[in-house]
Amino acid sequence: MKKNMGIVDKTIRILMAIVIAIMYFTNVISGTTAIILGILAIVFALTAFISFCPLYLPFGINTGKKEQQ
Repeated sequence: MKKNMGIVDKTIRILMAIVIAIMYFTNVISGTTAIILGILAIVFALTAFISFCPLYLPFGINTGKKEQQ
């Protein structure tokens, strides 16, 4: 897997996962909404930690630094 995420992209994803977790633990969200957003938060955190987003591949998106040739 080639990394395709930059530091800003990773930071935004981690912050979104944290916000969703805070909303869940403070009972702002519950039920089906909490489950869906919880899964989304896990995906955001996982993709941020491995620096790879599979949805970027078909669109050719790369938010990381350009490699020097």
